[in-house]
Amino acid sequence: MFTGIVEGPGEIVAVTDTDGGRRLRIRTDLAFDDLHHGQSIAVSGVCLTVEAFGDDWFEVFLAAETIEKTYLGDAVEGDRVNLERALAADDRFDGHIVQGHVDGTTTVTNVERVGDDWFFEFDLPESLANYVVQKGSVCLDGISLTVADRREGTFAVAIIPTTYDLTTLSEKAVGDPIHVEVDVVAKYVESMLDGYAERLVVE
Repeated sequence: MFTGIVEGPGEIVAVTDTDGGRRLRIRTDLAFDDLHHGQSIAVSGVCLTVEAFGDDWFEVFLAAETIEKTYLGDAVEGDRVNLERALAADDRFDGHIVQGHVDGTTTVTNVERVGDDWFFEFDLPESLANYVVQKGSVCLDGISLTVADRREGTFAVAIIPTTYDLTTLSEKAVGDPIHVEVDVVAKYVESMLDGYAERLVVE
């Protein structure tokens, strides 16, 4: 499990395509002194498994489903990504519950600076519309954010300077892809309500 509190950036320094998927080598200046084989790490919001590592790099493998659901299948050397290690049991819980199971991608439709902050607007896929609500939580490229505006077919978030500077949002422009993971609590609520409605119909 993750929290959507990005620790910092990494840079893709090697991409190797194979018959079964693709492997990414990611370099980072972050002090990841606890890296080990099999560790889970969120790469721009996608939960991946560390398969190899060195002093300032690690490698992850993208299976076919990950390539299909994320834009990492199009990643190239030099691309930057957001990084977050999995939450330790004794850590403080900031952000919100993030699984690293990306629900899909959307695109940036508008970027506007408002004072010291930034306002990002995105397309809202119809398949995710029921889970994105005003003032609710959403995870974008691994970043825990609050929905500042929700309209028909779009939603927006406000980005403070710290988040803008420490994540890859500072590099995003209109038309760029973004990973979206909706709040898992909304999914559970929907599932429970669907089950309740089915029992009412049967009775």
